Amino acid sequence: QTVHRIQNYRKRRRQSCRQSRGSSCESFCFLFFWLSSVVSFSCFVSFSECILMVFTMSRKVVRTSKFRHVFGQGVKADQCYDDIRISQMTWDSNFCSVNPKFVAMIVDASGGGAFMVLPLSKTGRIDMSYPTVCGHTGPVLDIEFCPHNDNIIASGSEDCSVMIWEIPDGGLTTSLTDPVVKLDGHSKRVGILSWHPTAHNVLMSAACDNVVILWNVARGEEVVRIDTVHTDLIYSACWNRDGSRILTACKDKFLRVLDPRKGTVLLEKEKPHEGSRPIRAVFVSDGKILTTGFSRMSERQVALWDPKNFGEPLTLQELDTSSGVLLPFFDPDTGVVYLCGKGDSSIRYFEITDEAPYVHYLSMYSSKESQKGIGSMPKRGLEVNKCEITRFYKLHERKCEPIVMTVPRKSDLFQEDLYPDTIGPEPSVEADEWFQGKDAPPIMISLKDGFVATTKAKEFKVHKSLLKTTTASAGNQQDSSGVRRLKIILMLRFGFRLFQKSCSGGM
Repeated sequence: QTVHRIQNYRKRRRQSCRQSRGSSCESFCFLFFWLSSVVSFSCFVSFSECILMVFTMSRKVVRTSKFRHVFGQGVKADQCYDDIRISQMTWDSNFCSVNPKFVAMIVDASGGGAFMVLPLSKTGRIDMSYPTVCGHTGPVLDIEFCPHNDNIIASGSEDCSVMIWEIPDGGLTTSLTDPVVKLDGHSKRVGILSWHPTAHNVLMSAACDNVVILWNVARGEEVVRIDTVHTDLIYSACWNRDGSRILTACKDKFLRVLDPRKGTVLLEKEKPHEGSRPIRAVFVSDGKILTTGFSRMSERQVALWDPKNFGEPLTLQELDTSSGVLLPFFDPDTGVVYLCGKGDSSIRYFEITDEAPYVHYLSMYSSKESQKGIGSMPKRGLEVNKCEITRFYKLHERKCEPIVMTVPRKSDLFQEDLYPDTIGPEPSVEADEWFQGKDAPPIMISLKDGFVATTKAKEFKVHKSLLKTTTASAGNQQDSSGVRRLKIILMLRFGFRLFQKSCSGGM
């Protein structure tokens, strides 16, 4: 009986639980449907608007851009430059400079500083005894080829000097120790060099003495000295497109736009990035400024600024937490900026437009080995038939590897949208004229026939008189050879007639 009572109790308990659950479920369902009906009735218009907005946004998720599919690819091993001892100096410069003739790399050297200059065609293993440029008494910190003469390169060193070198066309056969020009004016190591983009023989140098100097290289003299503006180490210094402005980033956390001839500050921005790590800054399209730096939490950032309104950035994006300084390379023809971090194994690239958020992420090239330095080929040195929009020369610990950035296209025809007219090698103003106040836009060239055709045209222009002389001498040689032939024929005829007469007389 006791067991029977317990079973009846449990049965009644289960029934009561089922009834309570059903009532609570019914009340919950009623409440849910009531609330949903009220919300749907009261928010019908806003809900439809939200649906329309979501549909419209979904159509704009993929931004149309001809550079959306740009991809990077390293060349084959036999096209790299191997067995090169890249410099181990802890200095945040490119350590590499490239033009359509040569590639130059800062290398380790005992008893001073040196850098190596190789013709682009000299790939493969480089012999240890290959000649170098070794005139500095201290380690070389920065090198840069002249944009108006592919055989001229400038170097800055810890020995506080700037030297100008001339590389022969075929490359070095013996080591260079005597520069063409030596520029002395800094009291501490020189770490930044930049040639003027349009003026001939104008070079800017910045050193650890917080001084920026503009040189007339042809005369070998200092013309402008900016020594009262920067109160700390200068991280970066560059020109704008026509060379009428200088942009500097300093350790005192100021970003400054300078008048290069007067040495005065036109615009300045305090703390473009909150972090204390080095900052890099470059001019981009429409006079805007792109900066790379660090946040307070040491996160790497990229920002775009409008100099007309320096209060807030147009955009500020956080990338990652790596410690390497991001070196920006801007291509004004495509509007693409490449961010290459020293010590990184990747290269990010973004497209800069007039639409928010202004800096659009495109893609990233990744590899296994980190980069000690990097150089960028000028546009006139690219292979346009392969839709190559830029080419980097990445420095490994003992190797230099070219990395090609390509836009995939099926057509073999010239792609005019990828290759607008670009800056050519001809200067648009002389040094004396520029220092006197004359500005001039860069002289543009077309890449429709590729750089090979441009090179031929340039050589023809330079050696036109030689070609004329050669043609004239060839014509004279042809004329003289024709006269000789005529004389020989006449002499043979005359001799043959004499022979006939002698033979007839004998008969």
